[in-house]
Amino acid sequence: MEKMIKIKARETVMVTGYAPAPRGTAMHHQFGHVGVIFEIDLSNDTIVDGEFTFVTNLAKDFYARLVQGHDLKDGPEALCNKIRSKCWTPSTEAIVACVKIAVQRYFDTKGNM
Repeated sequence: MEKMIKIKARETVMVTGYAPAPRGTAMHHQFGHVGVIFEIDLSNDTIVDGEFTFVTNLAKDFYARLVQGHDLKDGPEALCNKIRSKCWTPSTEAIVACVKIAVQRYFDTKGNM
């Protein structure tokens, strides 16, 4: 008889944040805006995955790895400081703005549930 293993599915939500891309960047030329999308585990306020609107796969992958597992209970500024310390690009502050918007949206919406 085949053994059944129950896997508890995470209860996650998706939140987004957008801001204008810096002029003179490939991102501005291609998209006009910077965007972040986070999948967040509701049980512990941790980022499960993240996606960013960048032109290159390296940038997308780097940012995704940077935010995965981050505990949002530390507040948005902790994540923003982490990004500033690791990402030295013209779009860093635009990404920070997106992150703040997404994290604020997460806690506002979760608080109203």
